[in-house]
Amino acid sequence: MIDHLVYAVPDLALADDLGIALSPGGPHVGLGTRNLLASLGGDAYLEVIGPDPEQPEPDGPRPFGIDDLTEPKLVAWAVRVEDIDEAVERAKARGYDPGPVMSMSRVRPDGVLLEWRLTPPVAGILPFLIDWGSTLHPSASAAQGAVLESLLVTDYDKDAAYEGLKALGLRDFAMGYGPPGLMAEIRTSDGEVVLR
Repeated sequence: MIDHLVYAVPDLALADDLGIALSPGGPHVGLGTRNLLASLGGDAYLEVIGPDPEQPEPDGPRPFGIDDLTEPKLVAWAVRVEDIDEAVERAKARGYDPGPVMSMSRVRPDGVLLEWRLTPPVAGILPFLIDWGSTLHPSASAAQGAVLESLLVTDYDKDAAYEGLKALGLRDFAMGYGPPGLMAEIRTSDGEVVLR
């Protein structure tokens, strides 16, 4: 179900204070971002994403509102699917359009090329969809030791948010009442880390 959580930071140096062991992911060429990764158990992982000082300024804004961040924030999450085109059509038939499918890639520090297809990776309480095809899943090479205990999605309009989750096939996902947002509880060898 959950493929990964996206924790955006205004500066990747802030990841040192996270309390979770992270490994280098790689740059998103042209987007002006780079990421660090941690396996969360199962086939899920945490992506910490921020500006890449080694890249030129991108033509447009960096994803997930990174350019406007003043502090780290859990901004998005992704759900893994095996046939993304079919999953998008199924969601549309159920009343929710997750957006057009696009292709992306990045090269890991060890030179391995990762390629995937996804719906627009935008910040929000509803997940975007991702299909890794035949690419080795990033959780396999990410830093180990953390476990995702829970992910809570909150919104004042729980019914509308839940309808979107149901359209994506996430019928049993728990919702909380409150300001729109995400909260993850992650267990590490040094204790629990809460990301908001």
